Amino acid sequence: MESIGVLLVAQVIPYLEQELNKRYNLYRIWDFPQKSQFLIQHGASIRAVVGRSTAGADSELIDALPKLEIISSSSVCVDQIDVKKCKERGIRVTITPDVLTDEVADLAIGLILSLLRRISKCDRFVRNGNWKHQLTTKVNQVSKLMSIF
Repeated sequence: MESIGVLLVAQVIPYLEQELNKRYNLYRIWDFPQKSQFLIQHGASIRAVVGRSTAGADSELIDALPKLEIISSSSVCVDQIDVKKCKERGIRVTITPDVLTDEVADLAIGLILSLLRRISKCDRFVRNGNWKHQLTTKVNQVSKLMSIF
């Protein structure tokens, strides 16, 4: 039986790379400086491409992989994938939607609160030591007022 080729076009977490390497004939695009030569030699055995938001599969790469069946991206976008070409050839495209939805919402709320409460500005004020001058100025003003009485 022919070994299934999987092409990594972007670095992934080590665990995923190890698991793919155990199960498939794994190619890392960055290991081959001559991309066109690599595709001529191995293109016919590659049935899957794994990428992410920074690297996917353009029309040229898709055309060079005649047995390509699936492109998987560990991101929520398909900006780096020629989806139209995939549709024409019946190639499945997968992404990872909703993986960071809660985290993005949490960060947005945190940034809104930070802006409304001027947390960053106040943090810089304290870190720069300006609070010492502010505090001593107010203490001196209170002392002067107290001496009047």
